[in-house]
Amino acid sequence: MRVVVPTIILLILAVFSLFVGVADITVADIINWDVEKISLISISRIPRTAALILAGVGMSVSGVIMQQMTQNKFVSPTTAGTLEAAKMGLLIFFIYTSAAGMALKLLSAFLFTFLASIVFLAIVRKIKHRNVIFVPLVGLMFGGIIGSISTFLAVRLNIVQDSNAWMMGDFSGILQGRYELIYLSLPAIVITYLYANKFTVIGMGEEFSKNLGLNYNSIMNIGLFCVSLTVSSVVITAGAIPFLGLIIPNVVSLIFGDNLKKTLPLVALTGAIFLLICDVFGRIIIYPYEVPIGVTVSIFGAIIFLFLLWKRR
Repeated sequence: MRVVVPTIILLILAVFSLFVGVADITVADIINWDVEKISLISISRIPRTAALILAGVGMSVSGVIMQQMTQNKFVSPTTAGTLEAAKMGLLIFFIYTSAAGMALKLLSAFLFTFLASIVFLAIVRKIKHRNVIFVPLVGLMFGGIIGSISTFLAVRLNIVQDSNAWMMGDFSGILQGRYELIYLSLPAIVITYLYANKFTVIGMGEEFSKNLGLNYNSIMNIGLFCVSLTVSSVVITAGAIPFLGLIIPNVVSLIFGDNLKKTLPLVALTGAIFLLICDVFGRIIIYPYEVPIGVTVSIFGAIIFLFLLWKRR
């Protein structure tokens, strides 16, 4: 029953999102079957709303997985170098195979994200005192190193502006035929739900997991695969979306606890709701212009993150 209210809120926001934008579209236009307005909704508004929901669900669930794998509530794609690794993958793709299709673009981002996640987890295992703040700080430094390498390559190739544009979260360019790769995050989300109990167990430590008969390394690899695939598909489709995988799991955890099997649907719904709110806010605050969603999510996310730091002091 606890998912009923968030589901209703999500549906209301999704419908509202279809009618927000520079082009004025009303319910009467749909009832009267205005071909031009109907075409605009099907080509632009519906793909954008679907991409927002999938990105919100995917990034929030990815944050849950990373927090369980590292046993740290402040680890997420934002604080583990994952987003920077996806950017490097896109940069390498642009350098060597810029004329190739989207599938190779996704593969390049996925491989770099997966490898960076393995390296980050190896670094975390070497840390003797896993302070709740120290681990994400290490992740930020790791991401900074990856980002610096990417920036160096971009400067040498004179494509700094292009590489920065790739990472600016923005759904304004989402159109039919240009967002479908984000559906690849759905299998990762389903796998995460099926393995929710096992992710909860590995969040209690390697020795505890092995004592219960779990194959710790296999579960970790499955988690890395889910995170890498989700983050890569979202970054390629809409750019980087910071803080989402960090704040949403923590907010849900504070309210409903840490039983992943029960809270995972709430995390997914809350992430989609939060992203839709940020997107609608960005579209109306300086109407008819638009604030990129990466900016609005950063502002709201930073405020919530500071609150979480104070709450978990």
